[in-house]
Amino acid sequence: MVERRRQLWRHVGLIVGLAILLFPLIWTLFSSLESSSHAASFPGSLIPQFHYQNYVHAWEAAPWGRYFFNTILIATLTTALVLITSLGAAYAFGMHEFPGKRVLFWLVLSVLMIPTELNIIPQYLLFADLHWLNTYQVQIIPWAASTFGIFLIRQFVMSLPRDLFDAARIDGAGELAILWHVVAPLVIPALVTVGVYVFLGSYNAFLWPLIVTNGHAVRPIEVGLASFRTGNNSEYTQLSAAAVFTTLPVLVFFLIAQRYIVESISRTGVRG
Repeated sequence: MVERRRQLWRHVGLIVGLAILLFPLIWTLFSSLESSSHAASFPGSLIPQFHYQNYVHAWEAAPWGRYFFNTILIATLTTALVLITSLGAAYAFGMHEFPGKRVLFWLVLSVLMIPTELNIIPQYLLFADLHWLNTYQVQIIPWAASTFGIFLIRQFVMSLPRDLFDAARIDGAGELAILWHVVAPLVIPALVTVGVYVFLGSYNAFLWPLIVTNGHAVRPIEVGLASFRTGNNSEYTQLSAAAVFTTLPVLVFFLIAQRYIVESISRTGVRG
């Protein structure tokens, strides 16, 4: 009886927590379907009026297609570069011995303690000298490596049996062949987790793209949403509609990949 009560309260707590987490998204969705006058009223109603034209007007008010293209391109290339650099570094740190390995690894981890905002000014000056402002590469290259990605994949690599690598070397495989044909297939959960983490971070990036871009040509979705709010004097309902259709793709992407994230977390341990 006591155990049932504990389970009941546990489920109640989970339901309440889920409701709190979903409330902003549901409120935005309902607001996007209201009329302008009804959206400004308080407390409103639980059933929206289903003004679907808010989505049409919001889409026509800004070049969202260009924003989506820029965002997907930047996020995809950034994710690909991070996976390549993280996999190579993780293999080196996890399976090879070289002088200063432990010190170098801790130096890599120390990057996590440096606030991103601290590097904005020197990075901006550097890329201004390179004439890279308002380009795709200025939004990709600074994020082409991930300390989190190196650490997570390294933990997976260290859990692999070394006999696999010895057998591959006996068969004549080089380090790149081992990395591609042996390591990569066995650490797919970690690669997917890092990929999702980086892709979401790039998709939601705001501060750096805001600083280094101007105009619609290379502007990503989050900066486009901010400019839509401030530059078009858009109504609240249209702004809510824009927030919904810019959030929905990344939400679906996360739901599809969450199985790999859970598997990755369950298999990751901390080893020195």
